[in-house]
Amino acid sequence: MKLLEVEDLSVSIHGTEILDSVSFNVNKSEIYGIVGESGSGKSMTALSLMGLLPNGAKSTGSASLSDTNLLTLSEEKMCTYRGNAIGMIFQEPMTALNPVQTIGKQVAETLIIHGQAKKKEALKVAREKLNRVGLFEEQFPLDKYPHELSGGQRQRVAIAMAIAMRPNLLIADEPTTALDVTTQSQILDLLKSLVEQENMALILITHDLAVISGLADNVAVMQTGKIVEEGKTNTIFKEMKHPYTKKLFSASNHVPERNTKAQEIPLLELKHVIRKYKLPRENIFKAAQTFTAVNDVSFVLKKGENLGLVGESGCGKSTLTRAILGLDELQSGEIFLEGHQVNAGKKLDSSLRRKMQVVFQDPFGSFNPRHKVGRLISEPFYLIEDKPTGDLLKNTINQALIDVGLNAQDAEKYIHEFSGGQRQRIAIARALIIKPSLIVLDEAVSALDVSIRAQVLDLLAELSNKFDLSYLFISHDLSVVRNITDRVMVMKAGSIVESGDTQKVFANPTHPYTKELIAATPRLPENLTA
Repeated sequence: MKLLEVEDLSVSIHGTEILDSVSFNVNKSEIYGIVGESGSGKSMTALSLMGLLPNGAKSTGSASLSDTNLLTLSEEKMCTYRGNAIGMIFQEPMTALNPVQTIGKQVAETLIIHGQAKKKEALKVAREKLNRVGLFEEQFPLDKYPHELSGGQRQRVAIAMAIAMRPNLLIADEPTTALDVTTQSQILDLLKSLVEQENMALILITHDLAVISGLADNVAVMQTGKIVEEGKTNTIFKEMKHPYTKKLFSASNHVPERNTKAQEIPLLELKHVIRKYKLPRENIFKAAQTFTAVNDVSFVLKKGENLGLVGESGCGKSTLTRAILGLDELQSGEIFLEGHQVNAGKKLDSSLRRKMQVVFQDPFGSFNPRHKVGRLISEPFYLIEDKPTGDLLKNTINQALIDVGLNAQDAEKYIHEFSGGQRQRIAIARALIIKPSLIVLDEAVSALDVSIRAQVLDLLAELSNKFDLSYLFISHDLSVVRNITDRVMVMKAGSIVESGDTQKVFANPTHPYTKELIAATPRLPENLTA
């Protein structure tokens, strides 16, 4: 039975066409997937249904939910539908949640605003909904704040808010993009169970085809504001009639070509590294306890080698990275780069620090938006005593941009003028400009859609071949690590529990935790060909 009927939905913003005659139907108790690259119109479709289009937007067509055209409703009337008939889960829960309100108040807020319950009763329902999404009272009381929770736990709070009023339709916009594989698996299982048990429909928006293949009943493939292919998920993924669908599948399984061979020369050496943190005192009469974030880690990264480090959030990956970069002091152990000891903070010589650079997950957040790209990527020059100036500086900046597939003219632009993939290329240019020996990539491609991710991985492979670089890939995306690294290490609770040749570890894992990670990773059916 049809719940939502979208017919010829078109959206323009200040005259620029964003959506072009989008049509699809969603039945009750159905999971409907929408896939496509960034900018394809996936999120704008969801915002149209929620009545959350930006200023200057105009929409035509119809989107009927139980015979009510959502596009014709006034803002006042639409407010009665949001949260009540339609719930939405956004990609980044930390920005969707109010940081100064407890999770109990935020879940209860929907019920109070819609007049469905008084405060006391609303908090009781909030407790029930948080229990429903796996946040039980013993560990997650209503008075906890969002910053006290992990990413996966915050996403569960966002889901509890969305289902508080038991809406008929739930929209999830990239709900698992930034989550590790086991947490992603738990969230997807939770969404599936909600559809089955709460008798609601789910629109799942994602760029991850593997997620859609294992969850959605029907799927729409979007490109530049249009649905280019739509139907049963198994049929669409098997036949792939449209060239764009084939392109997405090809990018999902893309393996970059690498010519660089690891040499037998140690570049980075870690020997029995231990990093501890002091925990807050429970009371003034009790000594502060410590938490061991990195526990006796030892490994060698060879020159020209790509080494992967995988594990769940909280396993110690980022702490270990900070220690390698000389940002966190060690309680025990030693780190050497090209035979020179790495010491934390001001003790680390700038000539050693310049030999290693880092590319972060969110390039937009790691750049100053008020500076032009030329200045942004030249920041590492402060590590060099003999800094280039004048035409030499300009030519060096231009060459760095050209090396990552951009234009010299881009140096005069601001970071907001670029797409996500282009920003990541700029971040790589900044890391590359002083010719380091080691580049640490901290979740550098996890937020990119599949085709842009494939382009960035190709770029990294090309740069590795050209400049004889070594990479340390830190990621929760096992498919990326499998396709780009020579060796992989699996980290759990601060310790390396398994390491070895990447293909061998993935094909024949020996540690139960590695097996759990691999089993939780969504996969495309093996009989599909692009």
